[in-house]
Amino acid sequence: MGIVDKLKQEFDLRVEWLGFEIHPETPPEGTPLSTMFPRIDAKSMAQSLNNAGAPFGITFAKIVHISNSRLSLEAAEFAKEHNRFDQFHTALFQAYFSHGKDIGSVEMLASIAGDAGLDAEEMVKALQTGKYRLLIENARQEAARLGVNAAPTFIIEDKDRIVGAQSLEVFRKKLSAF
Repeated sequence: MGIVDKLKQEFDLRVEWLGFEIHPETPPEGTPLSTMFPRIDAKSMAQSLNNAGAPFGITFAKIVHISNSRLSLEAAEFAKEHNRFDQFHTALFQAYFSHGKDIGSVEMLASIAGDAGLDAEEMVKALQTGKYRLLIENARQEAARLGVNAAPTFIIEDKDRIVGAQSLEVFRKKLSAF
């Protein structure tokens, strides 16, 4: 059980995930990490992420290619609409962060959708028609209004926020104040 699930039970929370495109300037085909962040050492970054993820059983791949996330955010909206968001979200994160897959690829998203129990063909059609583009654009505007510039960002009662991957205790402390 993940931190969010534990907190939902402990504090009787309603959690709403909003798709937030961190790097909308990324071209549709993605871009090499070294192009977007020339000073980043991918090997050191992977090691740091793995050290941080180890206590939670999370393994990170060495990311060398930054995917354009727009289609994956739209696919997540499809998964929400079909009551498979949690399964899709988990599979999407594992594909990208643990396996280094290109989540900007429609073929990869279709594979992830199928693994998450979704109708992959129906999802591809929804992506091709742009059914969820406006939702993603509205989420971007809402994030800007709220001052969100990093993911994950947890907004509590529109009054406080927790930015980044934090420990369970950080969440408990903040939530206990409400």
